[in-house]
This record gives sequence, structure tokens and C-alpha cells, in this order.
Amino acid sequence: MNSLDSSKKVNIAITGAKGTIGSILQEGLTDFDITPLDLPDVDVGNLDQMVKVLAGQSAVIHLAWNYGAEDLSSGQINPDNYLMTCSVYESARRAKVKRVIMASSVHAHRYSNLKEGELLSTDQVPLPDSLYGASKVFVEALGRYYAKNGLEVICLRFGRVRKNDDPGIDEPQERIVWLSKSDARGLIRKCLTIKEVPNSFALVNAVSDNTDRVHDVSNPFGWVPRDNYKNTFR
Repeated sequence: MNSLDSSKKVNIAITGAKGTIGSILQEGLTDFDITPLDLPDVDVGNLDQMVKVLAGQSAVIHLAWNYGAEDLSSGQINPDNYLMTCSVYESARRAKVKRVIMASSVHAHRYSNLKEGELLSTDQVPLPDSLYGASKVFVEALGRYYAKNGLEVICLRFGRVRKNDDPGIDEPQERIVWLSKSDARGLIRKCLTIKEVPNSFALVNAVSDNTDRVHDVSNPFGWVPRDNYKNTFR
């Protein structure tokens, strides 16, 4: 299995590298050797092709998602997103990639109408707030399976990430789950440089240290979010 050796430049593949988070990572993680995987060059859902392109990679970050057919407001599930998820996990296993980092979402667990002072932990049984959130629960569940079958898996429940770092100051339910570009890069860096993932699986709430934050951001990597939406727009 390919190792994550911090003494040399680490090879990582990013699916959906042209998207918002992928672009942010490519701009900020220049000390990593990044292989972007996007259509039309690579079909993430094609298992045989993915096994070939992941050969020699130490980690893969799976961000690709067909939001045009499935997002928070679509009210439907797109099987192509399931296919891509299955393809990434299985191709990483076959290509002997050490670590898979998967994009989940805060919508995997409803975070509205919480009691004052209550923090959502990733230890709680997920209650998705939408079909999109339910799809992300599937991403996490499949990750738990592959963590017992040859991979190290980290699932990140991403909050609101924007290229311009806009936290949605007028959208209360969005700003409390804002994740700054800096915090996103810092989290991914921790995920890539930790020597090993405890028990081969981790699930982390990926939000910044916002005022009124409702997510517990505890994690085994030592990642501490630094930003707060209130300091973005004064």
C-alpha cells in the first residue's frame, strides 16, 4: 500500500478538482503533488479507468458530485453519485491507495431547531435533513465498510464553502456552518499528514469556529478551526 511519507512530496488525486473545494485545495496545497480528476479526461464512475489513474497515489480526495441532478433542494437522488462513490472506494482499494478522504455534508444530520447550547456530535445516529443528506450518509456508511477492508477512510461533513469566502451573513442557518477557505485547507492538510487514522476511520464536522456554531468539531488529527464568520464582514 502506498504510504503517506511526510519527508517527500505526497501524491494525491482529487476528483471534482475544478469545483469550489477542489479549486481552493489546488490553490492552497501547492506542496502536494496533485492529480486533478475531472470530466472529460476521467470518468470517476468508471472503475477500470479509476484503478489505472490511482496507481501510485498515496491518497484520493473525492469531491465529485453531480449537483445539477442532486443537491439540497432537488428532492431527488442521482444514482450516478452513488456509482462514483462506489468506484472511488473500490478503485482505491484495488490500486492500494492508503487513504481516502470523502466529502460528506452537514446535511447528513439535521442541525436546525437544536436546544440552546447543544452541539451535534458525529457519534450520534445521523438524521439526514434531505435526500441529498441521506446520500451523504451512504457515503459515510460505505466508508465504514471499506475501513474494515483495506483502506483508511476520513469522511468530512463539509459546511458552507465559497470561493469568495462569503459566509452568507444574512442566512442564519448557512453562516453557522460556514467553513473558511483557510480552515478547509488546514483540515485537509491534517487529514493528509497524520501518520495513521485511528481504527482506520474518522468522521469530522468540517465547519469554522463560528459564533452560534452547533457542530462539535472534535477530531483525531489535532485540527482546530480558526475563523469565525463575524470576523469576515465587519
